[in-house]
Amino acid sequence: MELLNALKWRYATKKFDASKKVSGELVEQLLEVAHLAPTSSGLQPFKVLVITNQAIKESLVAHSMNQQQIADCSHLLVFAAWDRYTADRIDGIFNKTTSERGLPQTAMLEYGNKIKDLYLNQSAEENFVHTAKQTYIAFGMVLAAAAELKIDATPMEGFDSAAYDELLQLKEKGLKSVTIMPLGYRDADNDWLVSMKKVRHDKGDFIIEVK
Repeated sequence: MELLNALKWRYATKKFDASKKVSGELVEQLLEVAHLAPTSSGLQPFKVLVITNQAIKESLVAHSMNQQQIADCSHLLVFAAWDRYTADRIDGIFNKTTSERGLPQTAMLEYGNKIKDLYLNQSAEENFVHTAKQTYIAFGMVLAAAAELKIDATPMEGFDSAAYDELLQLKEKGLKSVTIMPLGYRDADNDWLVSMKKVRHDKGDFIIEVK
């Protein structure tokens, strides 16, 4: 399986070569992976911000535990989830689904009402836990896809989400940052982790078979 070889190749890049840029075509492929990722009830409750502006990337370093990958990467992807579910958001995707599938407008009405009964009775905090989990599905798929394309990518949670939300004006969009992914190409001569052995738990301890 080519994906297994790609996952053995990838690592959490600590030093990017700032002079090397990922082509727009390859970035578009990664964004299409995120776009096609499965989500609960097909609600797709997140968005992906693509940041290439150098000044913005550099301003985010201080809010990312001073990790220089943010400034040196080619593209910074910010995965941001809906801050909460709303009737308009739920109706919006279900109306689009019935329209594009050529179904009657009422085809998903009953199911949509069930979803609204479930989520709209939860707190915003409970909603965000769910939308953030959905975001991680796409995040993981993009990370794997980047490895297949031999693009270095670093999954990062070490950042101040509140500061990101303010700087990127996410609150106004009804979003909250969940996780970030710098993309680029490794600076193999200056990255201390590049030659280190990949270490995981023994499979015997990791896998539990229930028979």
